[in-house]
Amino acid sequence: MLIGIYLAHLSATGMRIDARLIGMLGAVSFAAELVASIPLGLVSDAISPRWLMVAGALIGAVAVRIFALAPHPWLFYFSRILDGLAVAAVTPPLLAYLAQSTTHSSSLRARVMSFFELSLLAGLALGGVLGSQLWPHFHRHAFTLLALLYAASALLFLVGTRRARAHGASAALHGLKQALRSPQIRALAPVWLCVNAVVGLWLGPTTTYLFTQRPATMQYLDGIFAETPTRMGWMLLAYSALFGLGVLLWSFVLPHLRIRTAMFLSLSAMPWVCVGLYAVNHSTGWPSGMRALVLAVTGLIVMVESGFTPAALAWLAQSLVGSDGKGVAMGIYSVLLGIGAIVGSLLAGWLGGSMRVDGLLLGTMMLAILALALLHWVTDNDSPQTSATLEEIHESSRI
Repeated sequence: MLIGIYLAHLSATGMRIDARLIGMLGAVSFAAELVASIPLGLVSDAISPRWLMVAGALIGAVAVRIFALAPHPWLFYFSRILDGLAVAAVTPPLLAYLAQSTTHSSSLRARVMSFFELSLLAGLALGGVLGSQLWPHFHRHAFTLLALLYAASALLFLVGTRRARAHGASAALHGLKQALRSPQIRALAPVWLCVNAVVGLWLGPTTTYLFTQRPATMQYLDGIFAETPTRMGWMLLAYSALFGLGVLLWSFVLPHLRIRTAMFLSLSAMPWVCVGLYAVNHSTGWPSGMRALVLAVTGLIVMVESGFTPAALAWLAQSLVGSDGKGVAMGIYSVLLGIGAIVGSLLAGWLGGSMRVDGLLLGTMMLAILALALLHWVTDNDSPQTSATLEEIHESSRI
């Protein structure tokens, strides 16, 4: 959020910045995460993931502080590379730690993965609000304050993961082979790529740039926060709260539902969200009450689509039961995230530059339809978790 506002500010002061450059910055960050995720996931299996997570948070602190040192593109790119490395050092070890801690209960695993998604959403929401509020008061010094928050996160990782254990190099390499051969991962990979491309479309800096730059079209959402960029953070908070409420509800439903069914329902909701947002984007002449009604209905559909990530993570974690290579497998998850997000970020730069907000909606619609088509290959026979509900598996483990 803060990066998008900062770049919009530089653009307003005359620096040559457009949506395509911002899309490239997002792609560079995701590319660094992609390259580093599997090697760092392998390392987290060989040694304790605790130290990787601490190091990742500290690298993130350096990355965010560097971004505002000087308004030069090469410095922006360097900062984004460090940011990608930081994410790669935190996410696979953290997910591996969660998967290892829930091997005794499939029901608990589904809920933990939902709570992981909730924590991610809470961080995005609070970070968006914080970034948008810090900028008017501290301007470039706001990046220093964010770096201190990264350092505080490193301390929390140090204290909170004391029980994390290492498996050794031999077990880590064996886990890599298992993960690469896993039919569950191969079946889910194309669908996850599409969903992560949607993440790259909307959570990269291009969206913030389009919403906070001066409007270039008659689209309602184009430049909607140009005069008050701080409202961008509040919008992200509202969306994250709505999405998080959906994830919370899914955490109770998911243990009683086939995982593939949960993924299908979530993906089926995504095109309808695009329809709702497209209507809002062309509602300039509408009464405010009608626009609010469309937004409310769209919000309810967002709650349905929120179930995909916890369902997919539960599917992946189930496929790793009995394996010591959870870190490297979660590294593969991050690679899929990185590839998809790179595609999404580049699409955002291209479609946003030519069609503004309508371009983002068009890209999302195409990716959602493709994901639904690819879900056909994720069959009930691919995972033990889909041949019975999670609760049935949990009960059978007690016998």
